[in-house]
This record gives sequence, structure tokens and C-alpha cells, in this order.
Amino acid sequence: MESELKNLNPTSNTQDVSSKGDRPLLKSDSAVVPPDDLQELEKKFAAYVRSDAYGPMGCGELPLKEKFLLTLALFTLVPIRFVVAFTILVLYYLICRVCTLFSAPNREGEDEQEDYAHIRGWRRVVIVRCGRFLSRAMLFTLGFYWISETYRDPFKTEDEGKNEDGGESERPGAIISNHVSYLDILYHMSASFPSFVAKRSVAKLPLIGLICKCLGCVFVQRESKSSDFKGVAGVVTERVREAYLNKSAPMMMLFPEGTTTNGGFLLPFKTGAFLAKAPVLPVILRYPFKRFSPAWDSISGVRHVIFLFCQFVNYLEVTRLPIYYPSQQEKDDPKLYANNIRKLMAREGNLILSDIGLAEKRIYHAALNGNNSLPSVLHQKDD
Repeated sequence: MESELKNLNPTSNTQDVSSKGDRPLLKSDSAVVPPDDLQELEKKFAAYVRSDAYGPMGCGELPLKEKFLLTLALFTLVPIRFVVAFTILVLYYLICRVCTLFSAPNREGEDEQEDYAHIRGWRRVVIVRCGRFLSRAMLFTLGFYWISETYRDPFKTEDEGKNEDGGESERPGAIISNHVSYLDILYHMSASFPSFVAKRSVAKLPLIGLICKCLGCVFVQRESKSSDFKGVAGVVTERVREAYLNKSAPMMMLFPEGTTTNGGFLLPFKTGAFLAKAPVLPVILRYPFKRFSPAWDSISGVRHVIFLFCQFVNYLEVTRLPIYYPSQQEKDDPKLYANNIRKLMAREGNLILSDIGLAEKRIYHAALNGNNSLPSVLHQKDD
């Protein structure tokens, strides 16, 4: 990989990218990649390539009409959406704050996991119902006026994946989804209000931190080399098992790819979601677009938010598959279980299977930045 990166980038700088974590390693002042090198990059890292009108890193040359529309939206639509979105965020934070008053957070393990997802009674009802409603309101504010949802059953003429007992469908232990954008979280909050896996730093963010604790998020330190990952995996497995056995327990929502793509590919699945041996509910998300792609990949966060706010209408298509019940062989082999779910989602969602992962994503982003040195993060063990 190191030699590929050097060949693709004859000019370099010494920028350190190891501390950027999983977010796009891109800046607005990134060096321009030569066209020939760019084509070679896009072939190697197709799962992370942006194909919208704004070009690589959202810095492509735009026609005059597009510049006019952007300028118009920047001074009209963006301020309105920002005020409404911020109001929704503050309102839900206040609801969560009131509902958690005089309540101690639930703590799990020795890795500082804490949440309010196990609150019972009227407080939990208010948190969930308001969270689902306001998440949908947030999506509406961002231009997702209509969300197309399709329920597909690929097992009507097949025996695999059905409930072995032949009974009615039970509650899944986890929802499994492809990962395209931070907008995925808003959709899943509006649809089922599950718990997520998030970076530990998110728990300390103003407003959002408390909301994540009310969701019951499991917080991880992605760059950690310690045994902390084992503790987190145990918490996730217990949560998945608990959600399957206890209908009042919060559902787990997991993105087994571990990072985002441009929406047309499906990366290899990590096995953490399948260690509990519980049934899962596969959900496939797509963001059709004409001008700007809502996929959060190969573009800076600020630039992405501005372009998203400037686009009057955004689209989201959701395909929900039936609950998948693992066979005994899949229960005994989490890798087989994960791979079978991945193949199913790729087939039903018309997604391309890709064998690259987070390490290649960091290489691609570093190359777009004009950095031809192999990021040190590649030598860290992926969980």
C-alpha cells in the first residue's frame, strides 16, 4: 500500500494524519491531484469516490448556474434551516435534561460506559416518542420531505434465514445497516430509536452528549490499543442479547462496515454485531441525488453541511428486509453469519461488494490531501 501511495502522489508534504480518526482527512486547501493520478485513485478506492456535481472533496469547478443557486441558497435557505435545526436540537436536549433529572445513569463495566436508556415509565416514553418525532422533523428541515420505504422478503421461496421454529417473527437483537452518512443516525432514530456505537469523545459534546446517553450509546475509543475494545465488544454483545430476550430493552443499531462509503458499495463486515448469535434486522439505505450527494465521504464536515443545507430537496430510499434467523452453523461461526448477511444486503440493495476498509480509506484521503506518506494509523489493529 505504501508503494501505491507514493506512485500516486509524486509531490508530498509531511502532514500527520494519524490523529484524525475516522472522519474525512480533507481540508479545503488540499493540494490538487493530477487528473491521471486521480483516475488511478478512483479505480483503487471506488467505494469512497464522490461522483456528484461538486467533484472530489467537493472542490470541483461548478457551472455559473450552479454557483448562482449556491449563492442564493447560502443567504436564504441555509440561515432558515440552521435556525430551525438548532432549535430542534436544543428542544430535544431540554426534554432529555428534564426527563433525566434526579436519575443516575446506568453504568456498565469498567470502561466508563453510562447511559439513560434503561429509564422506565413516562420518562422513557417521552424520550423515545419525542426523539422519533423530532428526528423526523430534523430530516424534514434538511430537505428529506419524503422517505421511500420498501419492505422486501427474499425468503418467500427459500428456507434459509427463516425462523427455525416456524413461529411468528420475534424481536431482533440488532438492526444491521450499511453506513453512508451521519444522516443514517437521524433516520434510524426516527424509525426505531435504537442505541448506537459512538466515539467516546461524543459523550462529552454539548447537547449531543446527553442525547446520546439517552439513546443508550456504547462509547468506544477507536484509536485505543488497550484491552478496552474487548470490554466494549462484551457490552455490545450483552446489549444485543438483552434486546433479543427483553422487549423493553433498547434495541442496538450497528454499522458493521465500521465507516462510511459513497453509498454504492458494501465493505467487509466486522463480527461484533453477530457474536450474540441473535437474529438481526437488515436495513439498506440509499441517497439518490442529482447535484450533491448526501454521502459523507471524501469531503470535509463543514463543506458537507453547507452543501446539504443549500440543496432544497434531498432523497432517501430505505429497504427493510425480514428478520434474519441464523442457522446453527452461523451461530457457531460469527464470520460466516456476518458474511451471509453482507451478501444478502448487497444482493437485495444492488450494492457492490468491496474488500477494502478503513485503512484504504485513510490512504485515499491522505492522497487527496497530497500526502504520500503511509499514515501511521494503518499499523493500528482494527477491532
